[in-house]
Amino acid sequence: MGIILSLLIAAVVGGVSFGYRTRRHAAFGAGLGLLGGSVILAAMGFCMFDAEAESTEAVLGVTLAAAFAWMFGAGSRAVLDQSGDGKAGGGFGDSEIRTGAYRLGWWWPWLLLSPTLIILVFFLYWPAIQTFRLSTKLTRLGAPRQAERCLGNFSELLVPNPFLVAALPLAAIGVMWGIGLWHRRANPDTWSFGVARTLRPFGIVFLLLALYFIFENENGGYRQIYLNTLIISVGTVALSMIFGLGLAYLSYQHIRGITVYRTLLIWPYAISPPIAGILFFMMFNATGGVVAAVASRWGIDLPDYTQNASLARFTIILASVWKLLGYNLLFFLAGLQTVPRDQIEAAALDGANAWQRFRRIVLPALGPIGFFLLITNLTYSFFDVYGTIDFLTKGAPAGATSVAIYELIRVGVDNGDLGRGAAQSVVLFLAVIGLTAWQFKQSEGRINYGGA
Repeated sequence: MGIILSLLIAAVVGGVSFGYRTRRHAAFGAGLGLLGGSVILAAMGFCMFDAEAESTEAVLGVTLAAAFAWMFGAGSRAVLDQSGDGKAGGGFGDSEIRTGAYRLGWWWPWLLLSPTLIILVFFLYWPAIQTFRLSTKLTRLGAPRQAERCLGNFSELLVPNPFLVAALPLAAIGVMWGIGLWHRRANPDTWSFGVARTLRPFGIVFLLLALYFIFENENGGYRQIYLNTLIISVGTVALSMIFGLGLAYLSYQHIRGITVYRTLLIWPYAISPPIAGILFFMMFNATGGVVAAVASRWGIDLPDYTQNASLARFTIILASVWKLLGYNLLFFLAGLQTVPRDQIEAAALDGANAWQRFRRIVLPALGPIGFFLLITNLTYSFFDVYGTIDFLTKGAPAGATSVAIYELIRVGVDNGDLGRGAAQSVVLFLAVIGLTAWQFKQSEGRINYGGA
């Protein structure tokens, strides 16, 4: 029954993702979705629907089939759109490519791309596939044998209630879809459109809340790791970009000796995350740190950050923000040089104050760079923060600063539980891919790249 339900859902998802402009398109998309769902379920031997499998594994199996159905449908739609649906003049399907006085065969772009494709296959795609295979096994570092676990390593991260695991994310996705539909259907001249436009970027909050409640919370479950990752990542990205932009705007002014000042601000970027963790450990150490010494001289009893969860998280965020400031400053300075000064001067002549000029002219011009920095800062906060945490708090107190990357290395490398560590790495990988795709989707129509 579970297999049939999974394939039916895969067919529906495939039809929707491919497009349902005609019945032929819908049928073709449903076939692609059915193929995608069947491939992944058959590759895993339909193990998630065995009698001894947990009910949560069945929910994950349906989700996996739907995901592959969407990949098959949406991917095929994108390929057909790029090739012009098989019509003349579109994409790589042409027999030859004409550029200037030269005629190139259809294979020429693939030949030029082959070095990059080879590197991606051997150093990204193949390791990713192997990591997923490892996540379905019960194996330990150095153990001569391993056992199949299907999706058991993933189900351990979730609450044992399959209804919550299925219903909460679906409800959140429904809310996000509803807000998007509201924004598309609303009249641009009404207040309703403005409300929908404001709410649309925050639709992801509902999905993040749903994920928080479906992660296991008992016996050191994954919910605390998820919460730590959210707090530290959001704090790091938001503060590093805000302060980076502010410092870049100030250091862009024509001040004597500003070149030396900019160089000193960029220096922290050259320091590795572990060194940043060591520096802040020495500064905030409760017994011999400079911060504690200054606080005691002023009569302030500063608590030990390693014993306070909020202070420990704040210290991690502060160290990460300091590490990223130089990187963000460098790009924002480059972006400020592209802002048209004639527009700023014209706005000043029209009576716009400094804040209005910054909000209406400077910020939109910095949109592409800001979006790029948002992606790179998010990647840093998810992955590179490991070194800072390891030298600064080691996940203390009581795991309050143990984020996803720190936990998976602790489980997979330190404890030698390769299967569970691989499962957590797959979860982290999917989270980063999902957030990045959502950011690209939200940026459509909001960022001006200077085109006509």
